[in-house]
This record gives sequence, C-alpha cells and structure tokens, in this order.
Amino acid sequence: MRRAAKIDANQEAVVIALRAAGATVQSLAAVGKGVPDLLVGYKGQTLLMEVKDGRKPPSAQKLTEDQLTWHGNWKGGALAVVDGPEAALRMIGVI
Repeated sequence: MRRAAKIDANQEAVVIALRAAGATVQSLAAVGKGVPDLLVGYKGQTLLMEVKDGRKPPSAQKLTEDQLTWHGNWKGGALAVVDGPEAALRMIGVI
C-alpha cells in the first residue's frame, strides 16, 4: 500500500501563481515513483515541474533517487525543478 504523497509546503503557492498567470495545472504528486509534481499547460506549451521548497537548505532540496532516474530517462518536453512561484513563472515565460 502506497503512503500519501509528500507535497512541498510551497507547492500550493506555485499552483496559485501559475493559475493566476493563466496556466492550467494538474498535480501529479500522488503518482510518485519519481514523476514530477505538476503538469502545466500554458499558451500551447506542456511542461513538467518538480517543486522543491526554496526555504529549505540545498541538501533538503535534492532530487530523490527515483526523481533522478525518472528525470534522466525523460525524453519529452520541458522539465524543470522550481523552488517557488517566481521560478515557476519564469519557467513559463511570464517573468
């Protein structure tokens, strides 16, 4: 049985900022197994975002082994690690 998805404290703020900018956002956090946290659609782009809490020390923001493997095998479009709303908005080109 899988445990509940661990969601970084700032993920809600990231989602709110993206939606306020006009993006559609679907959480993938419950999928686990290294899959990025968010599926984002914006102006014809489809992006994946892994959310890390920028308030934590760098050692606590590292990708897990599952995430490293998944990201390393990804052959699709844009995939980024974001540490907060500003980084997420930068990723979609709003700022």
